[in-house]
This record gives sequence, structure tokens and C-alpha cells, in this order.
Amino acid sequence: MDLIDAHYPANTKRRHILEAHGRDVADKALSIARRHPEMNLDFPFIEEAAILHDIGMFLCDAPNIDCHGKAAYICHGYLGADLVRQAGYPRHALVCERHTGTGLSLSLIIEKNLPIPHREMRPISLEEQLICFADKFFGKLHLGKEKSIVHIHASLSRYSADSIDCFTQWCELFL
Repeated sequence: MDLIDAHYPANTKRRHILEAHGRDVADKALSIARRHPEMNLDFPFIEEAAILHDIGMFLCDAPNIDCHGKAAYICHGYLGADLVRQAGYPRHALVCERHTGTGLSLSLIIEKNLPIPHREMRPISLEEQLICFADKFFGKLHLGKEKSIVHIHASLSRYSADSIDCFTQWCELFL
């Protein structure tokens, strides 16, 4: 919470969005994790990282969610990761960095000329994958409203066919 307090003033729209969206993602991820004891998932980490995964959004230009920074919104993951890493949470930072779409490969970053660092940014650990998966079910404009798998597929199509394939594999793994 100290990290959120440092960058998100109380009683602001952007703080409410960050907290509500993070809670939606955390609750979905934890619900799925409870159904898979065989995966030996780290529940406290899942909750913390899910709540923090979008912390970099305030640094981006997204006025519809009360964020008035200079960076493009696609940068919120790696910018948030930098903040979280500097605060001493390197594992949580990886979730921030790797949650966009179903993760961003270096080849996709280069191919689409995305304004983000040239490195692999795909979730690796089961916890990272689970949080990224749960995040796809919730947006920031309609808080608390869960998206359908069909809607998620349509959203992911703007990234690549690989994103849809990855999400389909996660459906098989987690649902």
C-alpha cells in the first residue's frame, strides 16, 4: 500500500480504478488458484502482484482513467515494473512488465515498433501467467464487469494470433 500511496493520491478516480481493477484481477486469480492445489501457487504473492500490476498507469496518457502522464499507455507495464523493482519487489515487477496482452515477445515489440524496451516481456512463472490471464477478464472502464472469452479473443486479435493461442492454452490450463 505504501507504493500505491506514494503515486496515487487518496480519493482520486485513478486510485479508485487501480484498486478496484487490481482487486477484480486478484479475486479472479485467487479463485482459479484455489481450484488448482496441485499447482502449489503462492497465494500471498498472487494477491499482492495482481493489485500492483497496473501501478505504472499514472505515468501514461490515458485521460479516460484520470492518468495524465507523457508515455503511451502500452508503456505502463514496464514503467510500473521499474517503480516496483526500485521499491525492492523484483518478482512483483516481473508481473507488471509481463502482463500486457498475453505478454509481449521481443519479435512482436520490434515488428509493431512498440515504444517499449526491446526485450522479452512474456509471463513465465505460473503465478505470472495466472495474473496475466485473470487480467484479461477485466477492464478499467467498466469496473467489476467480467468480459466473455469471445470478447477477450477479439481484444487480443490486435496483438497477434500467438496471443489468442496463448490465451486458449491458459483457458485449458486454468479453467
